[in-house]
Amino acid sequence: MFETGTYIVCGQHGVCRVEGVGKLQLTEASGDKEYYTLSKVYSRGGVLYVPADSEKIVMRPVISKEEAEELIEHMREIDLLQIDNEKRKEEIFKQAFRTCDSREWVKVIKTLYERKKDRLAKGKKVTASDERFLRTAEDNLFGELAISLDIEKNDVEQYIMDKIGGVKK
Repeated sequence: MFETGTYIVCGQHGVCRVEGVGKLQLTEASGDKEYYTLSKVYSRGGVLYVPADSEKIVMRPVISKEEAEELIEHMREIDLLQIDNEKRKEEIFKQAFRTCDSREWVKVIKTLYERKKDRLAKGKKVTASDERFLRTAEDNLFGELAISLDIEKNDVEQYIMDKIGGVKK
């Protein structure tokens, strides 16, 4: 059980804050079931009500500062996703998001950075779906790291670049 005030990663909603835990007074809700009342931290969208015992929606605590620092330290070593078939690309990215695993988000970002670089080198535009997946992965990862590191979300990318010796894109 997550406590009120805790930051968690909830399914495809990204970082959320637990605003409450308890039974809901809604006709659609099961009477005896406990629900988390969640608010999205970095996007609009109102309040989420998620069954506390849900097996369909992955929920986990935000990683600790130490885990965030370790993730950043090892980002260069994290492999790209293997996309052997362009038609399966979207499913591969969606599966990575469903895991709610920050390492998988890093894989998506690294894979899409490489795809973007390759396409631009060939004089092609970046696809809209690649841009959408990249934005989602960055939102998820940077949002979680911002909470873990206690910095602004907009400062996370530069923080990472400073730590791993890269240049901001």
